[in-house]
Formats: sequence, structure tokens, C-alpha cells
Amino acid sequence: MSMNNREKLIAIIANGISVFSLLQERDEIPKNTTMYDFVLKVIPEDLKSELSVELIDEIFVFVTSTHNNS
Repeated sequence: MSMNNREKLIAIIANGISVFSLLQERDEIPKNTTMYDFVLKVIPEDLKSELSVELIDEIFVFVTSTHNNS
């Protein structure tokens, strides 16, 4: 079964947040780059119409709480 666009978007956002965090910890990303800016750059154009700040926030909260509970 293939993933629908929302599932793809969630996977890409979660990955983008993780990569952003790693790069930020290593000081390998410009200081003025926000997580939102970074995530927007990695979202394919065909999925951007389904993207929202609320979805990014929701995934960020989930990813952060999951990592903090490990």
C-alpha cells in the first residue's frame, strides 16, 4: 500500500525537524534559520498546498515529547 499525501507530508516534516535539530546542535545551520524555514525548504512543491503551521507544530510537539520520553 502506498502512502497518501498527508502521510508523506508528516514523514517529511518529522525528518526535517530531526535534521534541523541535529544541524543546530552542531552549529552547522545559520543562526537566523528557523525550524519553519528549514522544513519549508525540504517539502516538495506538490505537497506544499497541504502544509500548515499547525501541522508542523503538532508534529514538533509529538517528536519532541517522544525524544524526551526515551
